[in-house]
Amino acid sequence: MIAKMKSCAVNGFEAIIVDVEVDITLGLPVFNMVGLAETAVRESRDRVRSALQNAGYTFPMDRVVVNLAPADFKKEGTGLDLPVALGILCAQGLFQASSAASWLFAGELSLDGYLRPVKAALPFALAARDNGFKGIILPKENGAQASLVKDIKVLAPSHLAQVVDFLAEKANLTPLEPDLSMLLETGGADRENDFSHVRGQTHVKRAMEVAAAGHHHILLNGPAGSGKSLMAKCLPGIMPEPSFEEAMEIAKVYSVAGVSREPGQPLGARPFRSPHHSISDAGLVGGGTVPKPGEITLSHNGVLFLDELPEFRRSVLEVLRQPIEEGVITIARANAKATYPCRFMLAGAMNPCPCGNLTNPDRECTCTPAKIEQYKNKISGPLMDRMDILVEVPRLSFNEMTADGHRESSECIRKRVEKARDIQAHRFKKAGITCFSNADMGPKLLQRFCPLDAQSRRVVEQAMKQFNLSGRAYASILKLARTIADLADAPDIRKPHVLEAVQYKRLDQARDDFS
Repeated sequence: MIAKMKSCAVNGFEAIIVDVEVDITLGLPVFNMVGLAETAVRESRDRVRSALQNAGYTFPMDRVVVNLAPADFKKEGTGLDLPVALGILCAQGLFQASSAASWLFAGELSLDGYLRPVKAALPFALAARDNGFKGIILPKENGAQASLVKDIKVLAPSHLAQVVDFLAEKANLTPLEPDLSMLLETGGADRENDFSHVRGQTHVKRAMEVAAAGHHHILLNGPAGSGKSLMAKCLPGIMPEPSFEEAMEIAKVYSVAGVSREPGQPLGARPFRSPHHSISDAGLVGGGTVPKPGEITLSHNGVLFLDELPEFRRSVLEVLRQPIEEGVITIARANAKATYPCRFMLAGAMNPCPCGNLTNPDRECTCTPAKIEQYKNKISGPLMDRMDILVEVPRLSFNEMTADGHRESSECIRKRVEKARDIQAHRFKKAGITCFSNADMGPKLLQRFCPLDAQSRRVVEQAMKQFNLSGRAYASILKLARTIADLADAPDIRKPHVLEAVQYKRLDQARDDFS
């Protein structure tokens, strides 16, 4: 007798519908599983057998064959336990196959029949909705996350017997109601890292405001203890609150990766990832025999902070160049290929020299010019060229650190950033263009939305000649100037906007050089 159940397996960033076909025929007792099942899936044979017996059901003493279709991609994870067990019970006649035809099943079985949570519950629920299923049945711990998907019923039992009784129409399961508070922040967040805690550094705060307003990459350069890391941690607090679609993308990334958010942090909150400089290139961009998302994907729609940037291996930093430009990363292996989103804001921090005191007025630098040059050259020119904003972070004096006075909170800055983002969104929508921010504009959009008057053009021309800037740097200046104009609610780019944009492209130049 053959029974069919519907389930899911993750292939890269997407969930693929899997047909779980169970055939029970007369013969010597054997339990075979075919269809490119990985180790965790093949081991489900023992879990399913024990779970059925300990839950009070009879495991067939015949030939059992389970086929996982389509068989052209590998299935991994433990989410196929539940549909396999249900397929065996259905083939034995415990419930009608028609009662399960409109439901998608996923869940790991413990040896006593209870359901354990699985990874990728959110993509599974999205796949169920997009493929026309009535709903999805998965473990209780995954229910709240899956219920965020609209227009689909989510049932979250805790034991295999509950699912069987539901399909046999002996009991009822109540669909879960979505709890949007677990996806988005409601009532504002009380963040530990707030710009109101940062003393001084007004020009750095301004640069970070510009970066957040246009989604520009930023590099902070300054001596140790000047507050670079602290201010970088404040960046998510001034970025616009994610839309529902952005929050769902973030939640989907973490669901696929099986990574938990920090305690109390909503699933869709903008991420802040700060990997250690000893990370490998596969850990940063993703990889493995079976491709897994890396830190750049876990930073999607958020901030990737690389502290002590020159201490990262050069090969690790170089793999960032393409994802920064494209916003996606494709990982190809001999037996698998996966594409993950990675539209993140890159924030870097570095010391001016190995000892960290080159720009410190209170301490003498002990590094030789050759060591300083070698230290700076750890960051390649092409990668540095992709940093839109370069800003010096000086060490504060005692009086500056202890001075009283009003310090703007992250919430106040975020309101200006959100206003600038709204201006950008309205501009792109009016033109019928899909573009997330000023930083994403291509050559055609730059020509359309970033025209320069005569004075502004002379400033940019002088900067290009004096600093020997590249074409990418020229485009970056135009994007920055457009963002600065948006923050000022100015319809056109003017000379002051270009002057500020130009100074962000050089660490050692002041605005007065272009006046």
